[in-house]
Amino acid sequence: MRHFLADDDLSSAEQLAILDLADALKTTPYRLDSFAGPRTVAVLFDKPSTRTRISFETAIAELGGHPMIMDTAISQLGRGESIGDTARVLSRHVAAIVWRTSGQERLQDMADNAQVPVINGLTDQYHPCQALADLQTIREQKHQLAGLTLAYVGDGANNMAHSYLLAGSLAGMHVRIGAPAAFQPDPEIVNRAQHLASSSGGSVQLLHEAKEAVLDADVVATDTWISMGQEHSRRDREAIFMPYAVTTALLDLADREAIVLHCLPAYRGKEIDAAVIDGPQSAVWEEAENRRHVQKALLSFLDEQAEVA
Repeated sequence: MRHFLADDDLSSAEQLAILDLADALKTTPYRLDSFAGPRTVAVLFDKPSTRTRISFETAIAELGGHPMIMDTAISQLGRGESIGDTARVLSRHVAAIVWRTSGQERLQDMADNAQVPVINGLTDQYHPCQALADLQTIREQKHQLAGLTLAYVGDGANNMAHSYLLAGSLAGMHVRIGAPAAFQPDPEIVNRAQHLASSSGGSVQLLHEAKEAVLDADVVATDTWISMGQEHSRRDREAIFMPYAVTTALLDLADREAIVLHCLPAYRGKEIDAAVIDGPQSAVWEEAENRRHVQKALLSFLDEQAEVA
């Protein structure tokens, strides 16, 4: 059974095929009815969500399916039922499972016990559906992926940095992470990204200065400095990351045709200037829309793989 738990669960060819299908679905939204019936897709949330819920719920409906949205806090899973038992029950009723949770090991436990595809809707370690949407956005704006330089600045230890490393390397991009020394990516994920880059023609750089990371970059990306569960350390984190804010001055160091990405929610005046996110180089709103298109393509791909298996 194929699952999508991390960005490198796809091959380069599969990633490209999903992006191609996402482009086609953006142009002709109802060309596929992969979940007609309607077949049900369970979309589970341990954490608050706006874009993940909106995009998956809409995507499943546009594929002819029924999105079953579950707040796990009011399910038996939230009261201590095992993840394995939940996976076994869900597999008897649904065609796929999407889960937005905390630890990656929880998602892995779900996949290990499910008889249907499981998709990572966000964990503390990866945000692979967002990274796919970002790749679609970059390709729309730049007409290519391989050979481009993507600079991510901010918290290099968070899920977006990890997914950019893996997804960007898989696509043949040159991925730079600009982050404080204490907030560099997980070394094991860096090793995986470097291995992917060695095959795709991409590269990986870990840098400590935002200016160095952004210099001549084709894409500049950032994320909130305060991820869910880190609110208690807001003041300390803001002081640490202030030099990594995507200001107009920082963006001026990038390629003059560079685009800006942010997975949202954004906090203007913190990790990104209002003049940048609302400015002419921002592709943030296309990026938010593209979540729906890539997720439709991903769901259809995994469903087809499940039928073959």
